[in-house]
Amino acid sequence: MRRPAPEEGPPRDRREAVARALRRLAPRLPAFEHEATLDRALASPGLRGAAPETAARLALTAYARHVFTEYDALLADGYDRDSARHFVLDDLNEALVAWGAAPIPEDGPDEAPEDAPDGENPP
Repeated sequence: MRRPAPEEGPPRDRREAVARALRRLAPRLPAFEHEATLDRALASPGLRGAAPETAARLALTAYARHVFTEYDALLADGYDRDSARHFVLDDLNEALVAWGAAPIPEDGPDEAPEDAPDGENPP
């Protein structure tokens, strides 16, 4: 009898469930970014009760926004969160698409609970 591959069967714990969801959502996400995003999803109080797919998607979005765009610099320059998000959307989507993830539509929210993965509301 064949043993199930690590990707098969029910997850053993929350970390594994979110990791699987993240691999499905962003199949080309490099290992370092995968681990950083996974850590972000698991550390966020606002994502603890979220479904694994939701936690993975919101953490992935927050990670890409903060690491691969000028979002934080725009906030530091005094832009409000919505304006900063608008200005970095193309760069954010470029990172997401490169990882095999779906882009965020310009008019579509990608919101997190009040305790967002990076301490801001929402990512």
